[in-house]
Amino acid sequence: MEILIRDSAEIGCILGAKIIARVIREKPDAVLGLATGRTPLLLYQELIRLHRDEGLDFSRVTTFNLDEYIGLAGTHVQSYRYFMRENFFRHINIDPQRTHVPDGTAANLHAECRGYEQRILDAGGIDIQLLGLGRNGHIGFNEPTGSLRSRTWIKILSEQTLRDNSAVFGSFDAMPKHALTMGIGTILDARRCLLLAFGPAKVRAVEHMVEGPLAAICPGSALQLHPRATVILDENSSAGLHYADHYRWIDSQKLDWQRNG
Repeated sequence: MEILIRDSAEIGCILGAKIIARVIREKPDAVLGLATGRTPLLLYQELIRLHRDEGLDFSRVTTFNLDEYIGLAGTHVQSYRYFMRENFFRHINIDPQRTHVPDGTAANLHAECRGYEQRILDAGGIDIQLLGLGRNGHIGFNEPTGSLRSRTWIKILSEQTLRDNSAVFGSFDAMPKHALTMGIGTILDARRCLLLAFGPAKVRAVEHMVEGPLAAICPGSALQLHPRATVILDENSSAGLHYADHYRWIDSQKLDWQRNG
């Protein structure tokens, strides 16, 4: 893993947006894997700014989102399709037909999972996959003890995840208990992975992901297997890392062509 520690979440998100923008500029028809939630909002805002102020062109870009709640239509205000449309897609020049989010209302969820995998393959695979990290170490909705080789499938959300995400639904009981998500194996197929984790609530998950053993109990640790995984942290989320100074040293000694910015 490439570990980049920055002073704040805002600076980290600007860096993450710069990395994604570089991918798009080098490959205008890039395939992006996207994430939802509070963590990437500043990153999306920076990509919108780059589009508006610097002409970053999304017209040939294709996107695949990690996950969606089962039972929520794309028009539901808590669906991830709605989140992406309101917070990102409608502010850039992307073709809506090129934006893909799992269909949580599909009549045949098994077929939807298989079809989602095929659509990713048909698009040529994901060039860069954006990820967040749950407090229990999950990436996508791949909860602890799930398979590290899983494909897009139906997941039962853990109690920790439900409690972390239920505030936007008004109560724990109102939140969907199931989701469709890219599997760990699907995520690892991306040519590059970019994970953001900020704030003191993520300290333990970050420590286990980066410096703990490769283990299904911390799904994010699977990124240790990826040939090009970049992890962007702030000072708070990196506070539990034993080798933080080492990661800062490595970052400071990079050759010019190795620098992300």
